[in-house]
Amino acid sequence: MNMQQPTIQQLDIFADSRDVMLRNDVLEPLQRRDVAAARTALAQLAAEYPDDGALPAMTVLVRELERGSPTPFSDHESLASARRHLEDEVVLAAWRVLPPHTVSAWLAPCWRSLARQAATLPFQSADADSHAAPLWLLAAAWAAASEAVEAIESWWRMPAPLAWRTEARYRAAGLDAAWPLLAQLTWLAPARFVALLPTLGDASLDALRRRFDAEFPGTGEVDDYAWFPAWLLLVKPALAGRLGEARVQRDQAAWRATALLGEIRRREHEGDQHELIGLRQELSRLHAGLFDTYMATRKVQHR
Repeated sequence: MNMQQPTIQQLDIFADSRDVMLRNDVLEPLQRRDVAAARTALAQLAAEYPDDGALPAMTVLVRELERGSPTPFSDHESLASARRHLEDEVVLAAWRVLPPHTVSAWLAPCWRSLARQAATLPFQSADADSHAAPLWLLAAAWAAASEAVEAIESWWRMPAPLAWRTEARYRAAGLDAAWPLLAQLTWLAPARFVALLPTLGDASLDALRRRFDAEFPGTGEVDDYAWFPAWLLLVKPALAGRLGEARVQRDQAAWRATALLGEIRRREHEGDQHELIGLRQELSRLHAGLFDTYMATRKVQHR
């Protein structure tokens, strides 16, 4: 029987199949985080295909697995440098060669390792991201993130720790549980609240934000969001209980308006018209536009 010789095109296919096979030989142990097998397979790929486009990224990931048990950071600069390496090299390499649906899970142990190294570093407001809490969030370790925040003295008075704690609460227990912290964040740092929304990606919260943008009679500046909880009491009265759980912030006019609207609702229920007059006047002094929105809801109810 005459055996037909492979054509040049067939040989090209065989060659292409070989490099794909070798890449897969690296990827499989990489995804299992089997550093010894990944290192061996990487050496084989480099020997046969030294110019392969996936080699640099795979090398970065294998080296990340080889790091072992790093020692705690002695200062914030060391943490900042390590975080830049992880973000600028390891994360990009993971997205370059790993299946997209596996990237977050693969990176989680890397963030956990970094968080453990940062555990003893104190919070510094001037370099807020150099702290264990946001690293625990990136690792999807919600309880650890909460614990790291709560170790910061008066964390609820500082925008970054409050935002971290809010995200951790949301991730662990959902939007309903997170409302008190979300309200505190709007009063303390409206810009931080706005920055958190895309991170949470909550459809109902995003819808409320769009409605607020369209309806609230404010200045159009980011500080308008300090009045978001007070406005919520008018459009979502059922949230009154949750918003009432937020920490008292008497120095914030927007908090006073929220508390005032809660008191007004109680007086309306009791039919105390004499007290209502004074409370409504106080609300008008705090924010005329919010007062007009409140009065519009009363007219709708009494038609």
